[in-house]
Amino acid sequence: MPQDKSQLLRHIFIDRRIREGMSVGRLANCATLAREYEVSSKTILRDIDFLKNQRDAPIDYDGARHGYFYTEESYALPAITLNESDLFAICIAEKALAHYENTPIHGQLAQVFRKIESSLPDKISVQPAWVDTRLSVTQEPHTSIAPAIWDTVAEALARNRGLIILYQRPGAEKGVVRNVDPFHVVRHRGEWYLLAYCHLRDAQRTFALSRIRRAQMQERTFVMPKNFDAEKLLENRFGIFGGDQEFRVRLRFDPPTAPYAAERRWHARQVLTPLADGGAELAFPASDLREVMRWVLSWGAGAWVMEPLELREMVRQELAWAVQAYGVAGSS
Repeated sequence: MPQDKSQLLRHIFIDRRIREGMSVGRLANCATLAREYEVSSKTILRDIDFLKNQRDAPIDYDGARHGYFYTEESYALPAITLNESDLFAICIAEKALAHYENTPIHGQLAQVFRKIESSLPDKISVQPAWVDTRLSVTQEPHTSIAPAIWDTVAEALARNRGLIILYQRPGAEKGVVRNVDPFHVVRHRGEWYLLAYCHLRDAQRTFALSRIRRAQMQERTFVMPKNFDAEKLLENRFGIFGGDQEFRVRLRFDPPTAPYAAERRWHARQVLTPLADGGAELAFPASDLREVMRWVLSWGAGAWVMEPLELREMVRQELAWAVQAYGVAGSS
């Protein structure tokens, strides 16, 4: 009978705890195994039954010491094969935790990783020495989220409960109370955002979790809209914010800039067309142009807006303001 990875890790964990209990004279039982691995007692009982009947594990229960033991201490679980790429993937996952270091979920993720790491056989090394000195994951700029806010939002999401939030935009002197139905949470460029229905605006809105000053879960529940599809919604956006109108964005990159623009996929529905002069044309839909404008400006003179006219005017106006701010002819 095939095993999924989560089941296999539990079996390794149970095997290790049984052996440790036998060595110290304090046998592991169903309750302690379930509590430590954070699963139900029924799950542990099913796992032990599987080990006995499918893996021929000589597990017995000592009623006097209230725990499990092996009647044959020489028994060993079937060998587990981890190739070098498996170990490499595990090490990268550990390094990638740095991205979440200043978020409330970092501790939970680290605990999950330690659980996986401790479940591996002793002969497997999950942290080759070269990884520490030859592999790095840099942190992108990020915001901070109050743990209480995160926990309240997460619970409301899980229970389909409404939220009362105090939301304060950057630069605003005070926050605005919003009554929202939380639909989905997404991480984008160092920030976590809540996609929710806002009763104040009578429309779906996007809220940065770091800008929520207070959050209180309500008693009322709500029903998720049948037409809400977070994956489809996000793939139609350039960035995180959206609007009611869809624009067709077309950009032209000059020959020196085109190879760099072609290296990455900027939008799920983008179309990149090479041009005869060595440049490239990039087209994609967008429902909000603010993030597109900032991205276009990051290319400097290497990118030119072909359409829509609204985006071209936004870029032109932003550049005019920049020229005015910096002064003319290098004046200070």
